[in-house]
Amino acid sequence: MKYIIGIDLGTSGTKTVLFDSDGNVITSELYEYPMYQPENGWAEQDPDDWYNASVTTLKAVVSKVNAEDIVCIGISGQMHGLVMLDEDGKVIRPSIIWCDQRTAKECEQITQLVGKDRLMEITGNPAITGFTASKIMWVKNNEPENYAKCRHILLPKDYVRYKLTGEFATDVSDASGMQLLDIKNRCWSDEVLEKLGIDKALLAKVYESPEVTGAVTEEAAKLTGLKAGTIVVGGAGDNAAAAVGVGVVKDNTAFTTIGTSGVVFAHTSEMTVDPEGRVHTFCCAVPNAWHVMGVTQAAGLSLKWFCSNFCAAEKETAAGMGADIYELTNMEAEKSPIGANRLLYLPYLMGERTPHLDPDCRGVFFGLSAMHTKRDMIRAVMEGVSYSLRDYFEILKGMNITISDMAVCGGGASSTLWRGMLADNYNCSVKIPVSKEGPALGAAILAAVGAGLYESVEAACDTMVSYKNHQQPNYNNFEEYSKYYDVYKNVYKGLKNVYKDLNRI
Repeated sequence: MKYIIGIDLGTSGTKTVLFDSDGNVITSELYEYPMYQPENGWAEQDPDDWYNASVTTLKAVVSKVNAEDIVCIGISGQMHGLVMLDEDGKVIRPSIIWCDQRTAKECEQITQLVGKDRLMEITGNPAITGFTASKIMWVKNNEPENYAKCRHILLPKDYVRYKLTGEFATDVSDASGMQLLDIKNRCWSDEVLEKLGIDKALLAKVYESPEVTGAVTEEAAKLTGLKAGTIVVGGAGDNAAAAVGVGVVKDNTAFTTIGTSGVVFAHTSEMTVDPEGRVHTFCCAVPNAWHVMGVTQAAGLSLKWFCSNFCAAEKETAAGMGADIYELTNMEAEKSPIGANRLLYLPYLMGERTPHLDPDCRGVFFGLSAMHTKRDMIRAVMEGVSYSLRDYFEILKGMNITISDMAVCGGGASSTLWRGMLADNYNCSVKIPVSKEGPALGAAILAAVGAGLYESVEAACDTMVSYKNHQQPNYNNFEEYSKYYDVYKNVYKGLKNVYKDLNRI
């Protein structure tokens, strides 16, 4: 039996999963670590926490089988984090991670230096605080002594790769999120680097996601129990790896995640960029292909917020029944009709990224009257999140990206009602992947291709990914939801300036 390992380096912890060559989970291990917020809006982590977590989890899963039978390792990781190393390969400062918001001035600086349209043309995205380029510029501007010591710049998962293999390498999907990559040509952009004054020698070599980037060193083998020489492939950023893990590797396929945030992610063999910058275009983990994705900040978070604050009775009942509170709230929402008796919810509790890129907007119940009940409000929250995700779906259609096959994952995917809302709003069938390992499975699939177990990512997915609970759209429901969706879109337009007035107080 041959085995492959997928490492998923997340924000709250690292999960390492051992799979067989058919994609079945043999064993897994999770190790958590902290995030630090030294100032309001800042977010940092210690890169050595990631490596220690990787060593701990690798040691645990490797011990379950003969290390000789583990043929390859793939790594998925949180994107956009900045890891800076000195000439000895030592970490210079804590990593500024994806959710850090300190770099607004640097985004303005990048836009001015490169030009808004040119930046979009090369990198596929406008300057955003979450991306790595603005973090590099922040260190240049605010910590020149640290920048002067820097000899290597890596992304989070690539620091773990360096510690395992001694190689400075990254993959095209994760590198796309640095905003330094020419995404059309899948290489570092000399133009952007020159205009920003960043030395290309600081950056890692770029690989396609299934390509072999190095092998486990003797030192790392002693720590983890792996066999020295075990190959490590490029891997992918978390969403790109998740796409592979749910089988979204061909045109006309996409996936929706309803977790704390919400994501719509579509595969495309033709690079296409939204000129308004409402969605992100990145290289994907399938060689010579791209993906387009949108993100809403408060998807599952909206329902969790409502339940935490207004569903005490349901919590008590669920606890007494030994049930999940969301089973009860789903039952309540099902008793409310489509449109929640003409009640709309805008899920902007944390501002919004897609399609508005508006940090000032906030959540809204619109149309609230004395007739409305809690069940109407629960349904309105679920529908509002669905409309927000439909926003991205409609943008993708406007970019000539056709979607006929939609996978759904995340906590919200367990709700038959919510899946039905998505199917009806997209007017597209939806399905759930059998495996819940997502990014770890995606990383393992890439590893399987790198090890030669499969000839392509697509072929590997055909064997290693399967689905359940296919849900078809109801066209009559699609038409009914569309009436409310049209009003939903106009509510933001009417409140856009009012949000700014509120934020100024």
